Amino acid sequence: MSDDCIFCGVVAGTVESSRVYEDDAVLAFMDIQPVTNGHLLVIPKAHAASLEDLDEELGATMFRAGHRLAAALRASGLPCDGVNMFLADGEAAFQEVFHVHLHVFPRTPGDGFRIDADWRVRPRAELDDSAALVRAALPAHHR
Repeated sequence: MSDDCIFCGVVAGTVESSRVYEDDAVLAFMDIQPVTNGHLLVIPKAHAASLEDLDEELGATMFRAGHRLAAALRASGLPCDGVNMFLADGEAAFQEVFHVHLHVFPRTPGDGFRIDADWRVRPRAELDDSAALVRAALPAHHR
């Protein structure tokens, strides 16, 4: 736990939250600034500022919880024609609270959420070069 982390405060119960799911490793609660009604955050109970600090197995546990919660959103009666799962890692990726968290939120047509980017198709050579760089950065046992 980190004394200055708001999400660690949520885990400890010293910061108010609307909890939805909890097990030994993760906690899910309503986002206080939701993109849409039903917007959830799934966090590890152990403090990890970024993905780099997060144990791989704990990350998998977070995603499994997010997967279950996405199904629950669809069955909840809240408006939900689709679900986004979103994780921002680092300031450049718009991470604002430096405790890893997975956003899980329902989507409906016209809800206003969008990700703006340069979506143009890239040349295969550029994609192959990028793939080679990433592949080379993987630990040998993951190649």
